[in-house]
Amino acid sequence: MLTLYLRYTFDPNKRPAYEAYVAAEMEPITRSGGNIIGYFLPTDYAGPTNEAHGLIEFPSLASYEQYRHILAADTAHKENNSKLESSGAIISIVRSIVKRA
Repeated sequence: MLTLYLRYTFDPNKRPAYEAYVAAEMEPITRSGGNIIGYFLPTDYAGPTNEAHGLIEFPSLASYEQYRHILAADTAHKENNSKLESSGAIISIVRSIVKRA
């Protein structure tokens, strides 16, 4: 089992746009073959308040590659991504493939 680890740096003043993106992406991700472990937002208690994380599991690297292809062609995903980009909420996204120890 492999996990796609996503680290988003976002503008905290535009957090609602990021939250709307995450909510809208649940269906396209699942429809494309991703098993969503969860998306995690920062709190005001500790750590950076402009960094969020997402975890999506795949049974193999081949299934991840297939997911990327299907997701890229998904109409809803394209619309969600376009809205997020035009909002200016995202500063950067780091993608890593990790596996459980």
